[in-house]
Amino acid sequence: MSPTSETAQGGKRLVIVESPAKAKTIKGYLGPGYIVEASVGHIRDLPGTAAEVPDKYTGEVRRLGVDVDHDFAPIYVVNADKKAQVSKLKQLLAESDELFLATDEDREGEAIAWHLQQVLKPKVPVKRMVFHEITKAAIQEAVANPRELNQRLVDAQETRRILDRLYGYEVSPVLWKKVMPKLSAGRVQSVATRLVVERERERIAFTSASYWDLVAVFGTGRTAADAANPENFGARLVSVDGRRIASGRDFGPDGRLRDAALAANTMHLDEPAARALAAALEQTSFSVRSVESKPYRRSPYAPFRTTTLQQEASRKLGFGAKRTMQVAQKLYENGFITYMRTDSTTLSETAVAAARSQVTQLYGADYLPDAPRVYASKVKNAQEAHEAIRPSGDRFRTPAETGMSGDDFRLYELIWMRTVASQMKDAVGQSVTVRVGGTSADRRAVEFSASGKIITFHGFLKAYVEGADDPNAELDDRERRLPRLAEGDPLAAEQLTPEGHATKPPARYTEASLVKELEDREIGRPSTYASIIDTIINRKYVFKKGTALVPSFLSFAVVNLLEKHFGRLVDYDFTARMEDDLDRIAAGQAESVPWLKRFYFGEGEGAGVAAEAGNGDGDHLGGLKELVTDLGAIDAREISSFPLSDEITLRVGRYGPYVEKAAKSEEETGLRADIPDELPPDELTVELAEQLLAAPSGDVELGTDPVSGNPLVAKAGRFGPYVTEVLPEGTPKTGKNAVKPRTASLFKTMSLETVTLEDALRLLSLPRVVGSDAEGVEITAQNGRYGPYLKKGTDSRSLTSEDQLFTVTLEEALAIYAQPKQRGRAAAAPPLRELGTDPVSERPVVVKDGRFGPYVTDGETNATLRKDDDVATITPERGYELLAEKRAKGPVKKVAKKAPAKKTAAKATAAKTTTAKKTAAKKTAAKKTTATAGAAKKTAAKKTVAKKAVAADQATVTDEG
Repeated sequence: MSPTSETAQGGKRLVIVESPAKAKTIKGYLGPGYIVEASVGHIRDLPGTAAEVPDKYTGEVRRLGVDVDHDFAPIYVVNADKKAQVSKLKQLLAESDELFLATDEDREGEAIAWHLQQVLKPKVPVKRMVFHEITKAAIQEAVANPRELNQRLVDAQETRRILDRLYGYEVSPVLWKKVMPKLSAGRVQSVATRLVVERERERIAFTSASYWDLVAVFGTGRTAADAANPENFGARLVSVDGRRIASGRDFGPDGRLRDAALAANTMHLDEPAARALAAALEQTSFSVRSVESKPYRRSPYAPFRTTTLQQEASRKLGFGAKRTMQVAQKLYENGFITYMRTDSTTLSETAVAAARSQVTQLYGADYLPDAPRVYASKVKNAQEAHEAIRPSGDRFRTPAETGMSGDDFRLYELIWMRTVASQMKDAVGQSVTVRVGGTSADRRAVEFSASGKIITFHGFLKAYVEGADDPNAELDDRERRLPRLAEGDPLAAEQLTPEGHATKPPARYTEASLVKELEDREIGRPSTYASIIDTIINRKYVFKKGTALVPSFLSFAVVNLLEKHFGRLVDYDFTARMEDDLDRIAAGQAESVPWLKRFYFGEGEGAGVAAEAGNGDGDHLGGLKELVTDLGAIDAREISSFPLSDEITLRVGRYGPYVEKAAKSEEETGLRADIPDELPPDELTVELAEQLLAAPSGDVELGTDPVSGNPLVAKAGRFGPYVTEVLPEGTPKTGKNAVKPRTASLFKTMSLETVTLEDALRLLSLPRVVGSDAEGVEITAQNGRYGPYLKKGTDSRSLTSEDQLFTVTLEEALAIYAQPKQRGRAAAAPPLRELGTDPVSERPVVVKDGRFGPYVTDGETNATLRKDDDVATITPERGYELLAEKRAKGPVKKVAKKAPAKKTAAKATAAKTTTAKKTAAKKTAAKKTTATAGAAKKTAAKKTVAKKAVAADQATVTDEG
């Protein structure tokens, strides 16, 4: 029975989903008897601050939002910004005969449904409506076959939420006290940060090794060659006198040959030896020693799950994990793809049939395997029974049929291609290895090797080729053709080139490779990785340099503290075992309260139920409360100090990182210098630290102000050099009588080395009064954030140079104000760099210099470069990524201002005491004011709902803190 006809018999039904976008799509598939409304994400959660906790709770319960002494009972409060929406839902429910909770079918969605039921307290029948795709057939099927709320999923989500709250609210304050205020710790985010820091430590400790080999080009002597049978080919030296030539994998991070390479008698060629060998081989005759051919077969990649989609979108589209999930959520809510948070690689029978049908239509029956392909999930404890991410419906729309454009089109195309390719035949061919030998003039036997690959049937590679994290890696569809050769064939060396190499430090993580690392280690849930990465970037633990994730010096101090004093909490295996325990609780194989007691209070509480509490032995649980209580052993200075040499130490202070050189004697003073914010830790060498310390970073005494008698000094600040006065000792710095010293930034043409007392006096004299206009309004010359300008009342006009601040006359100023104010911009300056064509807008992308700093633009969208982006080194992919992020945010909306209520009231009071005419006039004005205020309130309310909608659309599960 269809929803429409069923509704006619069953009355009005209220369907609640998470987001307005999802509600709008589903509403179109249901009959007029259905009301579809959004909860706009979670309506209830643990309190964000103690002020939100009801007054009946005190002490630790008020601080944590969890009653740890009474079975870890959570204190839930309706979010302040959701109270109006809850009231609306209650009103709609009162007019309904049935309630359908249609939130996502995962832990988070099940929890939202449960909270809705608890808060709305429905007196009508309640049903749980679930679906994996938003199509008419799927929605009608979900209405016709509802289920009960899955309390096990709700309990599992609640346990995770409480665990993350305890971790975040107990460990974060330790960071505030010992490292820096406003920091945070989290069950997964701290481990993710440690991974990035450990990789940087490896880079810092890395010693590069140099090694050489020979590259040869051999000719067959044949002239009738074609593309399938080339006349020459390249090969690389692999052995001399039977000893294998060392390559990059033979060297350790210390720059030395590994023990295994030494044991195998591997030969390490340096430059002189390589050049000598090349000279000795100039007259050598070579021949084919062996030809080994093997069949090549490559099977299709499994359909996307959440993490593989994030990784491939990063490689192919340049999307960050957060951007990928934003676009995927939009595609899901508009009915284009199935649910995008999934650990599964399985496809339904309907999806397999749709994919196989398109293979036949687009590529022919030769590309369709006899039987459907089945993919088993490789993710341990895969969450919930979702499908893989695929196009929705029982017939897949081709990208051209969707009518989409931009990022939506590109991500849908990626998902569509991967899904169709997953049901195609293997790619097959031949791989060939050829060994070439010869004897040098000094009687040394040498051997070169070349490998080739020929694809005779491309199979699924016709539809899709997976990308690689390593830009130098060879993709699966790449062919390398060798000539047709047989053992004993003579060859001539057309070229013999010595080639030098140097080992490279391990590559920094990108968002894609960090997602893969977390999943491989089974840390956290794949559905949370995008929000975890976003959190560690926003917390300034990590910043991006191109696509690489670089740890900040602050993260080194945080990880150092956690490793030394909370080592178990950031241990990779411990975190993975916790995930196993949480999955056991979700499966009903363990109980949450005994487990939480063990984790929080230690072995003494609930030790007798270890098997039920954890993974059987429970050895990894116990004692968070005790750990955060005894902080006496934590030396704040020690955990934030990192020696660079015997004399120089890197320290992470409350206002940022700096290097410090201790004084050699009591008579000397130590040196200190700030470290640039954007400096990657592996680039801070002893030599660079010496340079920073040698630079003028202290006060440069310029002389005495002849008027005030205060000394004037020049300083290097975090925002550039400036001059300031030194106030007498005892001058109040706080309170009502506080006196602030005069300060002024140096002009662009000045420096700490060249600034003089006269310059300082002139700078501190600003702003300068130029004169007054005919109406007596004062005109001043001022130096501002965006350069020098004139100011007359609220009217500002730019000056062309800093020197004009001291030279512009009243006549010149009046002439400037006599000109119409320029609303547009001056003639555009030439771009700083050209990056290429944006794949979304298909317009040329350039880097320009703006008043807020350099930015990338395609003529339609502008995006400011981040602090870690450099004009000289920014890649085209990074430019496209910045533009994509800016487009995702949409245009900036102006907030309507409310009319001041007090003034309206005051006018109304005043109106009562005046004449009748004035009263009438003021009442009219008051009515207009009220109408304006009402309109403003409505506008603001609409925009607030819109903001909430966006927040709900982009909602993801995160760590606490």
